[in-house]
Amino acid sequence: MIEVDNLSKIYGSNLALKAVSFAVQQGEILGFLGPNGAGKTTTMRILAGYLPATSGTAKIAGYDVHEDSMAVRQLIGYLPEIPPLYPEMTVEGFLFFVTRIKRVPAGDRYAKVKLAIQRCGLLDKRKELIRKLSKGYKQRVGIAQALVHDPQVIILDEPTVGLDPRQIIEVRNLIKSLAQEHTIILSTHILPEVSMTCNRVAIINQGKIVATGSPEEMSNKLSSGWGYEVEIEGEMQEIETGLKLLAEVPGIQSIEKINLDYETRLRVQIKCQPEIEPGKEISNTIVTAGLGLCELRRTRASLEDVFLDLTTGEVSRNSTVEVSTNSVIDEEKSQGNIDLTKNRNQLPDPWEDQTEINTK
Repeated sequence: MIEVDNLSKIYGSNLALKAVSFAVQQGEILGFLGPNGAGKTTTMRILAGYLPATSGTAKIAGYDVHEDSMAVRQLIGYLPEIPPLYPEMTVEGFLFFVTRIKRVPAGDRYAKVKLAIQRCGLLDKRKELIRKLSKGYKQRVGIAQALVHDPQVIILDEPTVGLDPRQIIEVRNLIKSLAQEHTIILSTHILPEVSMTCNRVAIINQGKIVATGSPEEMSNKLSSGWGYEVEIEGEMQEIETGLKLLAEVPGIQSIEKINLDYETRLRVQIKCQPEIEPGKEISNTIVTAGLGLCELRRTRASLEDVFLDLTTGEVSRNSTVEVSTNSVIDEEKSQGNIDLTKNRNQLPDPWEDQTEINTK
C-alpha cells in the first residue's frame, strides 16, 4: 500500500533524509520511530504531498506522491504534528467543512461526520468552539479530520501528544481498530506507543532507516539481549561460591550483580548466548549450592534497548546490545468558502437520528 524507495531530502546544505526505503502492507500499522530531528516529520510531509522529495520515489496505492499528488491526497488522511484546526469553528462545523474539501458526496457527509465524532469521543463537544477545547480534545479533532472521509491510508504524526493517560489508551485502541480497514503509518518517539499499537517498526536515525521489523523480531536479533534475573538467598560467602558455579553453566555469557536488597540476598542479571536457554541448569545449580532461589525471571531485550543501541549507542541497565541491521525495502482547494461559524445553529443535526452506526 505504501512504497518508499531511496527517498532523500536536502534543506540547503543539510541532508535530512538519506536514501530512506521501507514498505507498509495493506491493513498494517507501521510505527515510524526515531529521536527528535531524525527525519520522521520530513518523511510524513513528503508522503502527504506537503513537501517534494529531492530524490527517490514514494507511492501510495500505486500512485506516485509527486506525479499523482491530487490522487494521493484523496486516498490519505493526514494528522500533522500540529493539528490544522480553525479555532472559531465548532467541532462538527469544522468536520463538515473538511468533508466538503475532501469532496465527500453531499448525501454522505452527515454520516461521515457523525461516525468520526463517535469514534474520537467528541460527542459531548461537537457544538463547542474549537478554541475553547483543551489540548487533548483539540488533538482528537485533528484525528477526526484525518479519518472523516474514510481514507485508505492514515498518516499520523505524534497523534497522542497532549493527551492524558486515559485518552492515550482510547486513541491507541482507536488506531488499532482503524487498521482493520485502513493502512496506518504512525510517527512517534514514544516507545510504549509503538510496542502497544504497531505491527511493525521502522527506526530512523540521522535521516537513515537503521532497522525494520516487528518489535519481537528486533529483540530476537540481538546477539546477547536476553537472559535471566535471579534473586538468591544465603550467606554472602556461599553466594559468591554459587556465582562461580553459575559462571560454568554452558550458555551463560556474563553475570552482573544488580543490587543488594538485604545482607543475605543478592539480585543478579545473567546474560545468555543466543538460542540457548539454561534456565533449568541455573535453578539446579543454585539449589545444589545450598542457596535459596527466591526469584528466577526470564528477561529479553526490549524495544527501548534496540532503540537506544541503534540511535545513540547506549543501552539500558539490563542489556548489553551488539547488533547490526540493514534497511529493509520490504490540494485540493475548496470550491468556495463556507462560513460555518455564523450558521452553526442552523446546521442539520445528524445526532437527532439515534440509530446506531456500525463503527466496526
